[in-house]
Amino acid sequence: MKERAAWLRSELERHNRLYYQQQAPEIGDTEYDRLFRELVELEAANPELRTEDSPTHRVGSAPVKDLPEHRHRRPMLSLDNAFDAAELRAFDERVRKGLAGVDSIEYIAELKFDGLSLSLIYLEGLLNVAATRGDGTTGENVTANAKTAQGVPLRLEPPFPPVLEVRGEVVMPKAAFDSLNAVRLERGEQAFVNPRNAAAGGMRQLDSRLTAQRKLQFFAYSQGEGEPVAEAQSLVLDALGRMGFGVYSQRKLCGSIEEVLEFVDSVSSERASLPFGIDGVVIKVNEISLQNQLGSTSRGPRWAIAYKFPAEQSFTKILAISNHVGRTGVITPVAELEPVFVGGVTVSRATLHNYEDLTRRNVRVGDTVIIQRAGDVIPEVVGAVLDKRPAGSTEPEVPTHCPECQTLLVRDDSGIALRCPNKSCPAQVSQKIIHFASRGAMDIEGLGEKMVMRLIEMALVAELPDIYRLAVNAEKLASEDRLGEQSVKKLLDAIEKSKTQDFAKFIFGLGIRFVGDRTAADLAKAFGAINVFRKAHYDELIAIPDIGPRTASEIESWLEEPENQRI
Repeated sequence: MKERAAWLRSELERHNRLYYQQQAPEIGDTEYDRLFRELVELEAANPELRTEDSPTHRVGSAPVKDLPEHRHRRPMLSLDNAFDAAELRAFDERVRKGLAGVDSIEYIAELKFDGLSLSLIYLEGLLNVAATRGDGTTGENVTANAKTAQGVPLRLEPPFPPVLEVRGEVVMPKAAFDSLNAVRLERGEQAFVNPRNAAAGGMRQLDSRLTAQRKLQFFAYSQGEGEPVAEAQSLVLDALGRMGFGVYSQRKLCGSIEEVLEFVDSVSSERASLPFGIDGVVIKVNEISLQNQLGSTSRGPRWAIAYKFPAEQSFTKILAISNHVGRTGVITPVAELEPVFVGGVTVSRATLHNYEDLTRRNVRVGDTVIIQRAGDVIPEVVGAVLDKRPAGSTEPEVPTHCPECQTLLVRDDSGIALRCPNKSCPAQVSQKIIHFASRGAMDIEGLGEKMVMRLIEMALVAELPDIYRLAVNAEKLASEDRLGEQSVKKLLDAIEKSKTQDFAKFIFGLGIRFVGDRTAADLAKAFGAINVFRKAHYDELIAIPDIGPRTASEIESWLEEPENQRI
């Protein structure tokens, strides 16, 4: 039994590393769960077999009365911040001045994880203490909780020094965060503001079994106390990865501050698609001897700086809830907000998705709410701050008629979304034209929302083909206030240019339900030309990889409508 338990511990930790650190699993979840249950049952029947490095610690243990304090042997310092390229270049100048005479300075740029800082101390390769940063000098001992996080090895893989302190960040993956908030909202509880708050709260639980439910991950970013494991930061991270720590692969060695800025731009564009939250990029002098030469101030190291991205979340108030009619007739409730700066822009409107979701999130007019905007994603309301809700507030009424054409609304196939069935609804017409002209579709520069609305008011555009009849109305366009001959010429040139657009973008521009840019590309490849595509039937559509029954049926129905064929 002892040998079997030892083998199970080793095998489970090996599979954890393959899954969480190398993204190369060898077995499925079912087989992993079978091995894990076997170890749990073996230890339950024979408690003496449970060791300090057993993977079963990751499910948590009995509650404690409080979290004892832990004093850091070396303070956990903060980093200075930079918010633009000029401040990063100024940091580079300070580093070069402090290292006068050093010809070549190499930087390492790493992701700045948005979570909770942790210090992990290992004695002879076994986890001894895990502590939060606290005030930098004194933190909280959260060892039992830290054992539940993936990326925290309970026993190190050799070689390792006798005493080793590793510092890093505990984060909550976005998928786990969304699942947690969905459960809380179903219970009528306050949603967590962001994954960072959920991770920090999870790590401070008195019952580590609750911490385990948060599915936290740890990423190491530096060595603290102990014999140095390498002579450069990049090599330290490599060594920590070999010992079993979670070490994120997206980092870059840079020979100049300009290379650092390129990496910053690259990460900024990918930020929204990462599986966890980041709030910037950390830049460090790579060579540790040069770090030591630069030293630290009382606040932080002179050899490192954090480039901070704009915050993706903020708080504001809902002034009203209006209804937006989309190009397919779907009604989306929209929160009209007190303007707030979030995600690098000022936001005054945010989507509430649909009325079922609005009810689930328990959002009302007058509420103080959490607004989120990640990358180019449309701003959305995460949830309300319930203890700030004004007295007498009521749930918003679900509309029964289209706000634009007053047609009676119907439920879509899902039974969730409300739709206006009137294909001539002015709001739907304008949204179809705006979508058709958008960058991802026909890319007609100058034909944005304001221009489309103006053309509709002038009775020059009422359907998609009217776009290509505008040339005969050039004089009328040019005579319109605020529109000169040059502006009209640029618009007409853009329309003419769109006639040579890719077939896939044309199909996407038609605005068929469930047909995104990928499906449009698949359709263009399968049918090749418009006269072939317009005759497509269900059997041909369902034969295309990645097109399912619902999408195939919707495309066929769209193509069968005489009005669409005419268009």
